[in-house]
Amino acid sequence: MFKNFWYAVEFSEDLPAGTPKKVKLLGQQLVIYRKSSDNSVVAMSDLCVHRGAALSGGEVKDDCIVCPYHGWEYEPDGSVRKIPAHPDKGIPRKARIDAYPVQEKHRFIWIYMGDLPEAERPPLPDWSAIDDTETYRAVTGSFLWKSNYERILENGVDVAHTPFVHGGVFGNKEKPEVPEFEIEESEWHCKVSVKLNPPNSKGIWGMLNPNKTKDLMKRPQVPVSTTWWLPNMILLEVDTPMGKLKIFDVNIPIDEETTLVKFVALRTFFKGKWADRDARRRVFKVLYEDEAVVNGVRPELLPFDLSAELHVKSDYNAVLYRRRRQELIDKGWSVEGNTIVGEGPARVEARVIPSPTRKEVPELASAWNFKEVRSKELLGKRVEREERGDVPRTDSTKTTTREEEVPA
Repeated sequence: MFKNFWYAVEFSEDLPAGTPKKVKLLGQQLVIYRKSSDNSVVAMSDLCVHRGAALSGGEVKDDCIVCPYHGWEYEPDGSVRKIPAHPDKGIPRKARIDAYPVQEKHRFIWIYMGDLPEAERPPLPDWSAIDDTETYRAVTGSFLWKSNYERILENGVDVAHTPFVHGGVFGNKEKPEVPEFEIEESEWHCKVSVKLNPPNSKGIWGMLNPNKTKDLMKRPQVPVSTTWWLPNMILLEVDTPMGKLKIFDVNIPIDEETTLVKFVALRTFFKGKWADRDARRRVFKVLYEDEAVVNGVRPELLPFDLSAELHVKSDYNAVLYRRRRQELIDKGWSVEGNTIVGEGPARVEARVIPSPTRKEVPELASAWNFKEVRSKELLGKRVEREERGDVPRTDSTKTTTREEEVPA
């Protein structure tokens, strides 16, 4: 998992003003809330600096968030405004927490999880089609996986799996070949475009599809493209005989083995509300089919060594993703260096991603330094004990299953 990127964490419409909401991202607990004064969104660490209470359990007051434990009031920039038990005393300089940059765009709330200055941050992708409500009809939804987000992302942009995992939906088992494809790439994305042989449409799509050819070998090819953006975003585009279909999704890494997918599915056909339920059902059908395969993939996390798994020509976009991923690790953008572990055998872990404020506020910048150094020592000793056989090795091959689907 990587810091220094913008992460979509919630649909804008699902965060009303004045109601704090807990969000877990990259293994770190955050709280987000919408200010009543200007309707903007605030994101900060969900951890009161006083006794560690979850601020998400508190209330919003005058655009500040109030801790439910002792009533400490936090400004949107993470600084403490008021300590009710000592109203006449000065506020300690260390009484503040990380607050992260936020922007709302393309129906999502995006949080910047890192400390790079604005000019050095990776850009958001151009998802302006989501805002074009005249051309497209949209449905949205959420889906919780017990799988790593990178495995899910690779699955989402993999063209060759569709005839076997989604046969009858948009994959054709009679024509599984992946023809020559066009590639568009940059430092932050890769788009692969190809023409595939579709199966017969079913349901409403089958009845209204202008292409009635039953011979699957003679059906006109359909242009399809898949795009990934670092670190966790996908776009699937299909030019169906009825019109264009675009599915945008963010694979939100809650932690290493839990991912919350949020999608916006656009279509230029069947634009009445009557077709929304069927459009949403089709997306969930594909997600369930993918989940059944990805949950069984081993190892659960992508190998660091590119040669650990066999690659073929149709895996071009996945191989490029892995190479870019290794470059990010080499740059020090992995969140592993920001892991805080507790003393003792329980080894409870937490994560604290530095915010841009740390470079401006010395008291906040040094807040976790000792714990990070101490954590590296503890983790190093743990590895040494595992190698000596004093304690069991950490099990990285346990099976995972999906716990729940978040309703659309």
